[in-house]
Amino acid sequence: MLMQFENPFVDKQRDICLWEDGNSQLVAIAGLMILELGEDIAGILWFRVAPQTQNNLETQILEWGEKRMGEVGRERNVKVKVLSGGHSDNVERIALLESCGFKIERYLLTMERSLTEPIPEAKFPEGFTLKNIDNEADAAAWAEMFNQTFIDHWNHQDITVEFVKNKLNNSKYQPELSLVAVAPDGTFAAFCDCQIHPENNELKGRKDGIIYMLGTRRGFRKQGLGRGILLSGLKLLKIKGMETAILYVDADNLSGATRLYESVCFKRVNTQIAYVKEVSSIIDN
Repeated sequence: MLMQFENPFVDKQRDICLWEDGNSQLVAIAGLMILELGEDIAGILWFRVAPQTQNNLETQILEWGEKRMGEVGRERNVKVKVLSGGHSDNVERIALLESCGFKIERYLLTMERSLTEPIPEAKFPEGFTLKNIDNEADAAAWAEMFNQTFIDHWNHQDITVEFVKNKLNNSKYQPELSLVAVAPDGTFAAFCDCQIHPENNELKGRKDGIIYMLGTRRGFRKQGLGRGILLSGLKLLKIKGMETAILYVDADNLSGATRLYESVCFKRVNTQIAYVKEVSSIIDN
């Protein structure tokens, strides 16, 4: 899972840690994004270690993540857990997590679709319109839509209106790539947020666009909104000059998202395994 350091769920002073070698050279970085999930709190642990680094640094990082979550548990008097993961073919990472007591929680798929291939025309139910989200006046409606869309999904946490306003005001936000399908009565019914990261594309020598978030609000499903707004997002990425669309999806998604993506020619590229470790016992120490 990629860490987003600008995310409001990240306390930059306490939830990001760096490791240096004896020559003061950076050799590892780790971060926690701490989410409240019902009565529990989960820390999503992300880390990178420089190749050829020794001294069991990965184990130290996992121990740091558990210790930090233990602090959160004591401060808030709640149960806590650490989430981390890796590609299914990363044998060393999987062995590390399992040796440290982590258990498989979920399988997450990376899927791709060529944008050089024809994209079917998007169709919407009568009376529905598309709009871009580009001002704070839409923040409350967008937050409500998001929360109602994902309330029954794994690892969901409600977002606030302030969170959406921060997103809209972020200098990297691309409003032309953020679509909402609006029902005849004005209700925000479905959305597709796309992203383009020029720096990453330049480093990889690719032209990738990301379907970052896509969902249909409960009560509006089974009408073709998800397919329509997904195809609209793909068209936007193609217009922007992208050659490949990438997305990430929970393999056990209850709304049938994987089938939707496959129906418009997305193919599975790899699988990530999400691991979890309960660390609530640390609260009692």
